[in-house]
Amino acid sequence: MKKLGNPKSFSKTIFSLAFSAIFAVGVSAQEPVATAAPAEAAAAPAAGSGDPVKGKELFNTNCAACHKLDAKMTGPALRGVGDKYDKEWLYKWIKNSSDLIKSGDAKAVKVYEEFAKANMTAFPQLSNGDIDNIVAYAMEPAPEPETPKAGVAEGSEKTGSGISNNLILGVLAFILGALIFVLFSVNKLMRNLAKKEGVDVSEGKSPANAVVSFAKAYVKNQFIMVVTAILFLLTSAYFMYGYFMQIGVDKGYEPIQPIHYSHKIHAGENGIDCKYCHSSARVSKNAGIPSLNVCMNCHKNISEFQGSKDSTYVEYTKEFYTAEIQKLYDAVGWDKATQKYTGKTKPVKWVRIHNLPDFVYFNHSQHVTVGGIECQKCHGKVESFEVMKQDQPLTMGWCINCHRETNVKVEDNGYYTKIHDQLAKKLGVTKLTAAQMGGLECGKCHY
Repeated sequence: MKKLGNPKSFSKTIFSLAFSAIFAVGVSAQEPVATAAPAEAAAAPAAGSGDPVKGKELFNTNCAACHKLDAKMTGPALRGVGDKYDKEWLYKWIKNSSDLIKSGDAKAVKVYEEFAKANMTAFPQLSNGDIDNIVAYAMEPAPEPETPKAGVAEGSEKTGSGISNNLILGVLAFILGALIFVLFSVNKLMRNLAKKEGVDVSEGKSPANAVVSFAKAYVKNQFIMVVTAILFLLTSAYFMYGYFMQIGVDKGYEPIQPIHYSHKIHAGENGIDCKYCHSSARVSKNAGIPSLNVCMNCHKNISEFQGSKDSTYVEYTKEFYTAEIQKLYDAVGWDKATQKYTGKTKPVKWVRIHNLPDFVYFNHSQHVTVGGIECQKCHGKVESFEVMKQDQPLTMGWCINCHRETNVKVEDNGYYTKIHDQLAKKLGVTKLTAAQMGGLECGKCHY
C-alpha cells in the first residue's frame, strides 16, 4: 500500500505558507507621491482696464443669477462683452437699462427684444470702476477643457467605499490563515481522540480509511456527539432568529436613482434646508418627493456643475454631474439654449427608500413641526450622503427607544401645554419624555 507523508508536517507546511501570504499582502510597495506643482500666479491686470479678480467676485454676486460667460441664460453670454459694446453704453445699460430702452437706443432695444423683453435689474449702486472690473473678468480668455489623463485613474486601488484593496486582501488572507490554523487544531484533536479510543491511525493508511476511522471514533464518543448536537441546534436557532428578524428591515438600503442627486452637494456644501425641497414634511403625514419644478427654481440658471475638482464633497467628475442636470432638463422639457420649456416631458421613476409597513402610522408634521425633531434624527447625516440611503433600521424597538429617550419640547408649544402641566404635577418632574406622555401606547402607532 502506498505510504502517505506525515499529515502533521503537511499541515505545518500549509500553515507556514498561509502566514507567508499574510505577510506578503500586508507589505505593499508605496507609490511615490508626486509633488504638486506650484500654482501659477494670476496675471496682473493692465492699467486702467479693471481688475478681473474683483470683477469675478462682483459678477458672482450681481450677475450670475441671469448670466453666464459662455452660454445664454435669462440674459446673453458675457464673454468678450467689452468688444461688443463701448464702455459708456455699458455704464448706462447696467445702471438703468429701462431708461436706455425708453430713450430708443437701437442697441438697447435689440437686446431687449432678443431676450423676450425681459427687464434687466438696475444696478445704480455699481460704480464705473466696478463695471470695469466686471468687464475685465468677462474679457478673460475661456479656459481650455481639461483632458483626462491616460492610464490608471487616481485612487483606482480603492473600492467605492474608500477602503484599500490591499487591506481587504490582507483581511481575507488573515481569515484564510485562521481557518488553516483551526483545521490544523482539529486534525490534532481528532488524532488524540482516535488514539484515546484505540483506533489505529497509522501513516500508511489511505486518506479514505483514515477519515472512516476518525468518523467512527467521533461517533463512539457520546459526550462529543451531545455537545455537537447542542451546538448545531443553538447555532441554527441563532441564525434563523437573525434571518427572520431582518425581514422588512432595510437599513443601509441604497438604490440607484434615475437621476443622481447628491445630498452632500445640495444639503451639505450649499446648505439647502431639507424642508425647502420636502416642504410637506411640515404640514403633512408624508415628507413627499419634491416636484421637478422645485429643482428648476435653481437649475434654470445652473446648467453645468461648477464645483471645484479639489472639493472634498465631489465624488464624480464635472461631466458626470452636468450630464445628470441634463437628465433633469429632459424630464421637464427645458431647452437651455433658448431658455424655454418645450412642452415635452418625461416621468422620473424615483425609487422609494424609506417605506414603513401599512399597519404603522407615522406623521412627519407631528414630529417635525410639533416635536421639533431634526430630519437627521431619523434619516442620518444626509448632508454627508452622496447617494441617499436608509440610515436607521426604523424598527419598532428603535422607535420605542427614541420615545423613551427624547424629551418633549414644550417651550412655546401650546399643543402640549395642558397635558404637560398635568403629567408633570402627577409624576413630580419638570421634563417629560414622549413615552411618559403616552408615546408607548399601541394605538399611537397602530390603528
